[in-house]
Amino acid sequence: MAESLPVILLTGRINPRVREGLDGKFEVVTVDGDLSSLDESVIARARGIAGFNAAPAELIDQLPALEIIANFGVGYDGVDTAAAAKRNIIVTNTPDVLNDEVADTTIGLLLGTVRRLYDAEKWLRDGKWENEGPFALSPLSLRDRHVGLYGLGRIGLEIAKRLEPFKVKISYHTRSERKDVSYGYYSSLGELATAVDTLICIVPKTPETHKAIDADVLKALGPNGVMINVGRGWSVDEEALEAALKSGVIAAAGLDVFQDEPKVPAGLLDAPNLSVLPHIASASVPTRNAMADLVVANLVSWFTDGAVLTPVAETPAKTR
Repeated sequence: MAESLPVILLTGRINPRVREGLDGKFEVVTVDGDLSSLDESVIARARGIAGFNAAPAELIDQLPALEIIANFGVGYDGVDTAAAAKRNIIVTNTPDVLNDEVADTTIGLLLGTVRRLYDAEKWLRDGKWENEGPFALSPLSLRDRHVGLYGLGRIGLEIAKRLEPFKVKISYHTRSERKDVSYGYYSSLGELATAVDTLICIVPKTPETHKAIDADVLKALGPNGVMINVGRGWSVDEEALEAALKSGVIAAAGLDVFQDEPKVPAGLLDAPNLSVLPHIASASVPTRNAMADLVVANLVSWFTDGAVLTPVAETPAKTR
């Protein structure tokens, strides 16, 4: 009798290419919400999860044969890694394959925010250029700016590399100073915000980063300040940001992420000096395909070789 294929649960919203890559290699079962609709035998045999940042302890505890959680995305704050590690369950994510796309989008959002590119395009499309004259000069420029990166991991480094040709000064804050870069280091976010006039947030969701960009940080950034967030909405105090934008505490902001996505506070959207994107930093077909392929590759590698390609630090594993 042929050995049955490992059962992999697809949980929640995930790129369809993941299923395409798993079909034929695994028994793939889609789960929308909880496990109540599944047959007990499937629950008992499920050895892997492929999902988009959603594997709480309650789900993990219901799967006695679970060996691996392959997360679609770099961030995995929605995966209970402590619960996984307690049972020697491997967690993987999809780093590196989206670094370039997110970094490119960050530069685009920064330029769009500083030069009001969306407003300028709308001026043209609405016929105002022809009927009312040229679009107003943008009050801000990227010229001679001092850009501070809150976070200098893989994506932060790619953003910094892209900023260099713009001839801006670059500094950063992380928990510890990096010895492999020449950018200026500041030991606290407050010190960084005081020193720079442009702040780019690219930190993960952790207890330490919750509303780290608050009223004090924004005030330190100053009236010529620009704040860009492509990390997590969790890291910005949105009420403080709204107040800072509307009162002139800072000059402008650009956001790709929000605290309660897809909901965005109406008061924040009312700010005329805010540029917004609907969390699209990595949202291109080539990049999402590469992320999906890495999810599949981690699962295939685990069940073929007992090793994975991209384990997260909290659940160390043999890598191929």
